[in-house]
Amino acid sequence: MGVFNTSKDMGIDLGTANTLIYLAEKGIVLNEPSVIAVERYTGKLLATGMKAKEMIGRAPSNIDVVRPLEDGVISNFDMTVEMLKDFIYKALHKKAGTINIRAVVGVPSGVTEVEKRAVEDTIRQMGGKEVFILEEPMAAAIGAGLDVNDPSGCMVADIGGGTTDIAIIALGGIVSFTSIRHAGDKFNEAIIQYMRRVHALHIGEQMAENLKIHMGCAMVDADVSDENREYMEAKGRDAVSGLPKVVLITQSDMQAALEDSIEIVVEGIRSTLEVCPPELAADIVTNGLVLAGGGSMLHNLDKLIAARTGMDVRVADNAFEAVVLGAGASLGNTEWLKSYVNNRRRR
Repeated sequence: MGVFNTSKDMGIDLGTANTLIYLAEKGIVLNEPSVIAVERYTGKLLATGMKAKEMIGRAPSNIDVVRPLEDGVISNFDMTVEMLKDFIYKALHKKAGTINIRAVVGVPSGVTEVEKRAVEDTIRQMGGKEVFILEEPMAAAIGAGLDVNDPSGCMVADIGGGTTDIAIIALGGIVSFTSIRHAGDKFNEAIIQYMRRVHALHIGEQMAENLKIHMGCAMVDADVSDENREYMEAKGRDAVSGLPKVVLITQSDMQAALEDSIEIVVEGIRSTLEVCPPELAADIVTNGLVLAGGGSMLHNLDKLIAARTGMDVRVADNAFEAVVLGAGASLGNTEWLKSYVNNRRRR
């Protein structure tokens, strides 16, 4: 294989559910599920991203299909390295070589220093010349266009696949935060449990995710009658007979399935506000709460949180991409970035 030398500024959202990569002057160049498939006995890489995800629940015994990140952190370091290598090569349209990378990586705000080093080591193994770790709520705030350096505080909740990260930000730093290991993946689990409990239907992870994406609902629209509500087919195995079964699911089902999970997120928002200085709390009353991450796109989630907290709540226009866009944009102000990272390390 040939060797190449190049220098790239890169923002990475290394998420439990999806990995996104942003390149300076090109924008988002990769958005793939954080999944890798390898041959069990040889360790040979078979697929990453969507191709690997399609193997979940279908692979024969000689193929291991792995999600190497759990709850927003690296649980399988070797698999994460291999997956990220393949993603970066895809993003750069290269097959091998030495890459001089200057990267900002978004991680959940509650990760430990050991977990941060694991993420940093992964990038450095790829040839990372400079690697900065930026908490996801800060990256999401930047990506959503909030002025994080303003004295007037802003609040963001990034609801990802593995974690929900909530932070109040002012003067270029995180003043208070809450990181909950309860987000999109737990939403999927709640849907699986609901389908088994209420409809006696065993469904897989991908079916649950499809239901969440297409029918997920925090609060049904009161002005839509039951007979006019949309529905979706949930396909799985009958818990009694063991035979294939199809059940029609409405948004009312999804509201019931996700009710407890959403309440955990709302409680996390309340907890963050409870430890916020009064002056910043007054700012949040004016500025409101911005939601980011894939989980924020649940139908009417913003309205439910607003009703429960009394705040103005809006979903960022680029909710799904906010973290990676913020990570990439922060490389444009390396002095602030270095200062921010150093200050966080001293805490």
